[in-house]
Amino acid sequence: MSITPVSAVTSASLSAATAASTASSAETDAAFASQLASAVDGIQGLQSTSSELAIRAVTGDLSDMHDYTIAATEAAVALELASALRNKAVEAVTEVMRIQV
Repeated sequence: MSITPVSAVTSASLSAATAASTASSAETDAAFASQLASAVDGIQGLQSTSSELAIRAVTGDLSDMHDYTIAATEAAVALELASALRNKAVEAVTEVMRIQV
């Protein structure tokens, strides 16, 4: 069994590794931001559909009241899920801030 030696770390290789890491981090951040924006847009869409159906129900233009109750429940559940995820994210950041280095 032979042990291969570790090659010397030069400033050029360290700079290249740092640049690659920063680029992939920026791509990951952009992808996460895109997913988050998409999720928020979806919640807003559910709430606007629920509001539109509520108005139609009050004015008597809605033939099936179940459509409104389903839309309202979907919007409420989506908002509760988003709120729970936000709370978990805040807890995680708080825990990271408590870590002593």
